[in-house]
Amino acid sequence: PPSSDGLALHVAPVPARGQVTVRYTLAAGVTVRLDVVDGLGRVVAVLADGPQAAGAHRLAWDATALPAGVYRVRLQTGADVATRAVTVAR
Repeated sequence: PPSSDGLALHVAPVPARGQVTVRYTLAAGVTVRLDVVDGLGRVVAVLADGPQAAGAHRLAWDATALPAGVYRVRLQTGADVATRAVTVAR
C-alpha cells in the first residue's frame, strides 16, 4: 500500500534468505535515494541514487552478505520517505 506521503514501496519475500525484490512506483520523475538501513541506523546498501522516471520500478537486492536481523528498506524522494521492514534469515 502507498505510504502516507503517497509513495508505494513493496519488499518481498519477507523473511528473506537471499535475493529480495524491491518494487516502487513514482508519480513523477524525481531524484530517488533507495537504501537499506540496519537496526543501528547505518546504511548497509545503496540500491538507487539519482534521477528516475515516473512509473513502476523493480530492483533485485542480494541480501546474502548481511547477517541475520531486521533491516529497513528506505525510499526517499525529496522530503517524502517510505520505509518497509525486511527480516534477513539464515
